[in-house]
Amino acid sequence: MSQAPATSEATRRGHDREIIALAVPAFGALVAEPLFVMADSAIVGHLGTAQLAGLGIASALLTTAVSVFVFLAYATTSAVARRVGAGDLQAAVRQGMDGIWLALLLGAAVIAVVLPFASGIVDVFGASATAAPYATTYLRISSLGIPAMLVVLAATGVLRGLQNTRTPLYVAVAGFIANAGLNAALVYGAGLGIAGSAWGTVIAQCGMAAVYLTVVVRGARRHGASLRPDTAGIRASAQAGVPLLIRTISLRAVLMIATAVAARLGDADIAAHQIVLSLWSLLAFALDAIAIAGQAVIGRYLGANDAVRAREACRRMVQWGIATGVILGLLVIAARPLFLPLFTGDPAVKSTALPALLIVALSQPISGVVFVLDGVLMGAGDGPYLAGAMVLTLVVFTPVALLVPVLGGGLTALWGAMTLMMTVRMLTLWLRARSGLWIVTGATR
Repeated sequence: MSQAPATSEATRRGHDREIIALAVPAFGALVAEPLFVMADSAIVGHLGTAQLAGLGIASALLTTAVSVFVFLAYATTSAVARRVGAGDLQAAVRQGMDGIWLALLLGAAVIAVVLPFASGIVDVFGASATAAPYATTYLRISSLGIPAMLVVLAATGVLRGLQNTRTPLYVAVAGFIANAGLNAALVYGAGLGIAGSAWGTVIAQCGMAAVYLTVVVRGARRHGASLRPDTAGIRASAQAGVPLLIRTISLRAVLMIATAVAARLGDADIAAHQIVLSLWSLLAFALDAIAIAGQAVIGRYLGANDAVRAREACRRMVQWGIATGVILGLLVIAARPLFLPLFTGDPAVKSTALPALLIVALSQPISGVVFVLDGVLMGAGDGPYLAGAMVLTLVVFTPVALLVPVLGGGLTALWGAMTLMMTVRMLTLWLRARSGLWIVTGATR
């Protein structure tokens, strides 16, 4: 990045407008997604503690399963954006259809595993005897909606690649409203209990997938793109997704290790960790929105053989990431006394969480750089490097985190290890961005 020429004020303003136009709707769509689980929890929670515990286990399993396949959105965004930049909209939509067909195949495979083995999967995760039946019921029914969830991911990637983040926002908001209404009607109105919540979510997810498919199919017909599955195209989509799958699994492993370590520190520490982690995840949505803009914009510039604009956009997005991180950090510092009472009245949990929240606040500029460069390299289709960098980060983080209970320092030390993890990510991504090796122009990488 250091080799990029100075950019004019007009160019910076152009990049700013483009970032805002893509990032703001993307942020809205990202925030709407976790509201599905929150709505389910609020409605099922009134059925009883066992039902809520069952929902918690099943939803955690479903969220993990779906998040592993987030590469369907990331890889599709990059591939489609490159084709858009090259001026070949027919190939862009065709590329998106390959991603959607891959999503359907993966969804069918997940159902084939979850349906017959739902009870065993729940038992592996340590569900109590009272919660297990509810978790099994919810997991088994909700698994039927996994193909729709994966189609939503892939189709979202298609639209992002086409530089359209508004439609995903509208669909996400409509899906949340439908999900909440269906859950209330089926759980209480129809008296189906937790099964009603699961069916409501399945119906809402299928409705969202149907809307996305309608939009993509119309685009395919408009540009003369085939809707039939193409074996070579599906295989290429899968191959592009493998490195991002490795990256995502490594990142999930970091979060799971952190939670496991927090659990060993004591009840107050694990409770405080969940509060801090929830805020960290919320802040990530704001930064991830800029990363999504990076995926779409960088892919388009590289597809158009415009390496100069790609460098300029990368530089400007990093500035956005740092500035957003500083603002978010200041907000966390100011809101700490107000934020904690929303989650707990336990003085021990509050005192444990406060210094950890301060670390999260101070590390937000680092997170801003990490998320932005992650998005830039995804947009460039630089998946193999991202996979290697994340595996390296996991290797560095794991021993440091596991030493926390041994050496002391409690939750504050654990979140210091989390900041080390983000710092390692920032260094590996910055070195790659600076090298310019990610800049590979053309309709395909």
